[in-house]
Amino acid sequence: MNYETVIGLEVHAELSTKSKIFCSCPTGFGASPNTRVCEVCLGLPGSLPVLNRKVLEYAVKTGLALGCDITRLTRFDRKNYFYPDLPKAYQISQLYLPVCRDGVIRIETKNGKKNIGIREIHMEEDAGKLIHDGSENLTFIDFNRCSIPLLEIVSEPDLRSADEAAAYVEKLIKILKYIEVCDCKMQEGSLRVDVNLSVMPEGERVFGTRTETKNLNSLREMRRAINYEADRQIRLIESGKKVLGQTLRWDDGKGKSTAMRKKEEAADYKYFPEPDLPPVFISQEYTDKIKAQIPELPDGKAQRYVNELGLSKSDAVIIAGSVEIADFYERVIKSCGEYKEAANWVTGELLRLMKLSGVSDERVPVSPESLVEIINMLKSGEINRIVAKQAFEEAFLNKTNPRQYVIENNLLLFTDAEEIRKILITVLDENQKSVSDYKSGKTSAFGYITGKAMKALNSKAPVKEVQKILKELLEQ
Repeated sequence: MNYETVIGLEVHAELSTKSKIFCSCPTGFGASPNTRVCEVCLGLPGSLPVLNRKVLEYAVKTGLALGCDITRLTRFDRKNYFYPDLPKAYQISQLYLPVCRDGVIRIETKNGKKNIGIREIHMEEDAGKLIHDGSENLTFIDFNRCSIPLLEIVSEPDLRSADEAAAYVEKLIKILKYIEVCDCKMQEGSLRVDVNLSVMPEGERVFGTRTETKNLNSLREMRRAINYEADRQIRLIESGKKVLGQTLRWDDGKGKSTAMRKKEEAADYKYFPEPDLPPVFISQEYTDKIKAQIPELPDGKAQRYVNELGLSKSDAVIIAGSVEIADFYERVIKSCGEYKEAANWVTGELLRLMKLSGVSDERVPVSPESLVEIINMLKSGEINRIVAKQAFEEAFLNKTNPRQYVIENNLLLFTDAEEIRKILITVLDENQKSVSDYKSGKTSAFGYITGKAMKALNSKAPVKEVQKILKELLEQ
């Protein structure tokens, strides 16, 4: 029997605010354990939360970028559960009136474009972090992450494979980075994914029993966890056993998941309206003001590159896929106007060197001005493409000025046609047999003569210009 995998994702995005969601503690990553806490984020008796207005702004901005409806009257709810890294024994979240609903992300699949529904986006606070020391059988708790502002972006169960899930998360990351609400550094935990998954026989309409694999912090982990869990559930069904609704923990080292607890439902958390925070009314005026701040998003930018700049769809999608790369590209073309040439450099040499150097697209090491200088030198015939690549690599690795590098290393091409002609006359005088062969109809001799000419010029003249002058001399 063939089975269909049904996947819904819950993406937890830490917002890039300077302070936490309900207090003024700073949010930066990497501080010493338990140094960024106060009575509010620790939930000490008598303390009261106050909503960070930037969190609301970022939530609305995200919802608008994802095509969501904004809830006019939204409120917070108390989610009750005990866990060692949650000192209050409850989490302030949103269940009944989440801030955003009914959005969509469009992804590319092997079968074409596909819309993935966004069920809701809600604001909530993060819990702390447990650090397990297996050698000593100890667990340490760092409360710094308590009350870091989160958006939980909940998809509809519209995904059907690990590839589709990865495409969805990659697209979401691009959008969140474009609107500058989350840095999406999965390796630092600022974006984490929970995978809800079930399987059912192909053609069925009733979903199977779902499990939830928690806190996946890389696309590689997520892919492996999805494929493993789908296979595990199919094996259980094929052997006549039941799939249990469980919350799972993925062990990437072992390549398998383990059950942590029975899968909770909303009733298990005993939600009730958060008594210490009033409801929030979001006006149309406020929404319009935030909407005006949303920049051109990746899909729209890529389409503009195709329609207005004449780029290929593949180049346009690659460049528009990163806000930093797109910004670099646009600064280059603003100065040189060479849309396709600049695109070739960005999608070719720039991305190649970034991959080799292990540099992320959050920091382009070379300046746009350096690439503009190289493109201009190529255009004027001062350098060939081999020298251009050398100069670009130097600028990338060592921040060397391209023109200075070319001059100091004597790499400028001959641009004086008369000087080239004089050298070529000497080449022809020294290769009379090849000249005779060419004039007698052996066209292959021309390639040999061209090679000798380029060697005499130390490859410092444009090949086309050399061949043009050679033909003129040979026809005299």
